[in-house]
Amino acid sequence: MTLRVSALAFATGLLLAAPASAEPALYEIDEEHVAVAFLVRHIGYADTLGQFLEVEGSFRYDEATQSLSDLEVVIEAESIFSNHDKRDEHVRNADFLDVDDHPEIVFVGTAATPSSDTAGTVTGDLTLLGVTRPVTLDVTLNKSGVYPFGHKRPVLGISARTTIKRSDFGMTYAVENGFVGDEVQVIIELEAIKQ
Repeated sequence: MTLRVSALAFATGLLLAAPASAEPALYEIDEEHVAVAFLVRHIGYADTLGQFLEVEGSFRYDEATQSLSDLEVVIEAESIFSNHDKRDEHVRNADFLDVDDHPEIVFVGTAATPSSDTAGTVTGDLTLLGVTRPVTLDVTLNKSGVYPFGHKRPVLGISARTTIKRSDFGMTYAVENGFVGDEVQVIIELEAIKQ
């Protein structure tokens, strides 16, 4: 699952890809508190909401310098869930995700640019269907603090958004006739635990 919450890492990184000689800490995406979802238009009527249920990832981040590195997120393509079994099986086949030949969707961060203390962008390489393209996410750092339950370790809470085109990755099924939208809105919500 190479798409391990790169999204989450990049969200954290979006806070700033700052300089200096800091010692970035390793953060891992909390698999119990991560959502990678999408919206895609269905025959022009409404957007269909789907989610990937198996996501993992990690990154290195230094809050003092806002530097982000080593961001990688891996998503298990087969874990697609849209609350409709027949549709999910279709999305798993070669018309869409082709999970037999491409079991993982992976995001690897390459840069982070802050626009404020809690917002910015994270750019990285998204690999889908064996095709790698640059993608930029708008990222917000919602909260940083010690988790109040259980492990009681520092946690980062991150939201990220982007829009991609399926056709850029060779997924052209039902694009021309407009039955399935080409643009896909990507929604990422996650918590990352300091290791």
